[in-house]
Amino acid sequence: MPDGEALAARGELKPPLRVKFFYSLGEMAQSGAFNTAIPFVFFYYTAVLGLSGGLVGAALAISLCFDALVDPLIGSWSDNLSSRLGRRLPLMIAATPPMCVALVLLFSPPAHLAQPMLFGWLTATSIAVRSLISLFNVPFVTLGAEMAEGYAERSRVVAWRTVAGICFGVLITALAYMVFFAGPLGLLRAGGYPDFGRSVGLLLFGAAAICCAGVARYAGRLPPAPSVAAPIWRRLPAELAEIFSNASFRILFFSGVITWVAVGINGTLDNHVKLFVWKLQPWMMQSLGYIYLASMLTGVALAPLLARRLEKKSMVFVGLAMNLLVLTVLPLLRASGLYAPTGLAAMAPLGVGGILGGIGVGFLAIAFPSMMADAADEHEFLFGARREGLYFSGLGFAMKAASGVGALVGGFALDLLRFPHDAGQAGVSMSRATLDGLILAWGPAPAVLIAAGMVITWGYAIDRRRHDAITAELKARR
Repeated sequence: MPDGEALAARGELKPPLRVKFFYSLGEMAQSGAFNTAIPFVFFYYTAVLGLSGGLVGAALAISLCFDALVDPLIGSWSDNLSSRLGRRLPLMIAATPPMCVALVLLFSPPAHLAQPMLFGWLTATSIAVRSLISLFNVPFVTLGAEMAEGYAERSRVVAWRTVAGICFGVLITALAYMVFFAGPLGLLRAGGYPDFGRSVGLLLFGAAAICCAGVARYAGRLPPAPSVAAPIWRRLPAELAEIFSNASFRILFFSGVITWVAVGINGTLDNHVKLFVWKLQPWMMQSLGYIYLASMLTGVALAPLLARRLEKKSMVFVGLAMNLLVLTVLPLLRASGLYAPTGLAAMAPLGVGGILGGIGVGFLAIAFPSMMADAADEHEFLFGARREGLYFSGLGFAMKAASGVGALVGGFALDLLRFPHDAGQAGVSMSRATLDGLILAWGPAPAVLIAAGMVITWGYAIDRRRHDAITAELKARR
């Protein structure tokens, strides 16, 4: 079989189906453990353990700041690492065991900690979880761009990864609501969270280990890293300046950060709003979760069909516009008092919103990573160097900013609205002002950020024709 350099030179990098399947299992780290499981942390520490929203938000924001330092280091490290397993896989293997342990500890704080100690535990374990997931996920996502070439083939790799992430989301949602938070207490059942964390950690370990074993042979045949003499602390500032000098990266990075922060604010407050504003039962929340994930899967399936007629940037606009509608129409009707259903009556409008929002996010999940891979090709065309690791560390940071900044904003919103720390106890009521504030912070506030992300994305200029020209020139150079 030809080695990676020969394949790259002939433009034949196209992984077989079995490699795509094993590779997709690594999405458990981001979509399963982080995107699906971590949002339960905010509710657990605020509504169940009674830690103030400001402290919870501050702890998660501190971990995000630490992540901002770690992600580019990991990206540069994986760009320049040389081993018989390639550039990316050794870091993924090293991250797997401690990543799972850190996730378990995040959901298992010692009992009866005072607020300062509980804040310290949340901060330390959040930093560990974020850093170790970055150590796995940055090279994992970068490997997906590296293992395939071509405008369409990269979107297929992203689609495999996204579908796997949705399946993991369904699995973890089912575990949460059918096993650990079943019964009348639902999310207010304190004893369910440590068991939930242990189960997710075990699933994460299995999926990540199988992913690493399944892609090892293919990853080892990819083009090796060029030799670099300078140590990482000397070359990294110049590498960062280089990637930010590319307008395509700047646009994707800042639009991604703003867009995912909006998603994060909405997701951070989602359980609070569904439980206390819409007054949903656990089975209703579970059903809405399935509707949203199934709609994301629909969006992922429709994305390749849509891409035949639209550019990737246009797909982003469609996805953002759909979520803009979801975040404004129903929340504003509820806050104005014109339409305020609760319980079973709220399921239909929330279900419609879940369908529209899920399909839109499915479009974004395919388009954003594929656009970043195209921008990395443009970077080699402009500067003569491959920087996929740094490019995808930027995308990874944007996605994780969703939980960090989202939790910070959501936490301060809870304190500003005087959300009761004993909300999980029976008989506690909330004022109309608190409930209206929750719904506005959950919907219209993130919608403003979505609109800003649309404005920034307008400047992205890599279309199908430009990418084909870039790819042809790079092949000629090789």
